[in-house]
Amino acid sequence: MSQHLPPAVLLMGPTASGKTACALSLAKHLPIEIISVDSALVFRDMDIGTAKPSAEEQGVCPHHLIDILSPEEAYSAARFREDALTLMAQITARGRIPVLAGGTMLYYKALREGLSELPQADEAVRAGIDARARTHGWPALHAELARLDPSAAASLNPNDAQRIQRALEIVSLTGRSLAENYAQREMRPPPFRFIGVALDAADRSVLHARIAQRFDAMLDAGFVDELRRLRERYVLDVSMPSMRSVGYRQAWAYLDGEVDAATFREMGIAATRQLAKRQITWQRKFLSQWPDLTPVDCLDPNLPGTVSDTVRRQLDDPLPPALDS
Repeated sequence: MSQHLPPAVLLMGPTASGKTACALSLAKHLPIEIISVDSALVFRDMDIGTAKPSAEEQGVCPHHLIDILSPEEAYSAARFREDALTLMAQITARGRIPVLAGGTMLYYKALREGLSELPQADEAVRAGIDARARTHGWPALHAELARLDPSAAASLNPNDAQRIQRALEIVSLTGRSLAENYAQREMRPPPFRFIGVALDAADRSVLHARIAQRFDAMLDAGFVDELRRLRERYVLDVSMPSMRSVGYRQAWAYLDGEVDAATFREMGIAATRQLAKRQITWQRKFLSQWPDLTPVDCLDPNLPGTVSDTVRRQLDDPLPPALDS
């Protein structure tokens, strides 16, 4: 039955794995529109530190969910799912194929599996958590979570402020563990036949080298100046979701004089590598659960062509050539 549903391509991978090049390659062969699956690309004026596709790249085919919010605002997995499903239906109605490309793995999970009915953010509860973190540090809050919900704490890094905050908030508001809350997820499979590609690195050291090279390129392109302009233009705080993006929170510490330039660079590269590790862990779980997801080595010298061939083989019927923009 799924073979009769309209196709949608999922193109996921860790940072610096080549997702943008692969998506643009697909546009040469198929009538596609790209939906960004990236929690940082939604923010305007955050271009360098997010490795946002250039205006020229975005001109190759229509792109969606890029530059839709001020850095002062927040975006969620629930909103992504709603926005993505609406866009996927619109793209399909235009006779094109939606390609969801990016590295925010929680968004892919939300899209495919639905979301639990979790409580909305409670500013008072969050303020109390943040106050305790400022006094005692996030490892102490992680220990607090371990007493309340050992399973949730075991899955989180003691310095992962954003996730520790949200976990404590949910447990405090519901009186239930995260596992109990997530078990209430409503399963509503989207009306699409997914064709998935998961980019991975057979040699992790090469991916690490790419990450370092890309971070240095961001610095050369004026990443620090970009953040300086953002702080002048918007009313920002380091705790905001936009400023929690990898690279930006480390640059914030540098601008505040908390670390020197060399330490900032080391912190930024290390944080990006940690992000890639988490993304790969998510992907491997997806590969064990989603039969329509195909692994592809991102170090393949003909990566865009390999991804394009992988996707085209899985499409049922011959499709017309890509439509002119």
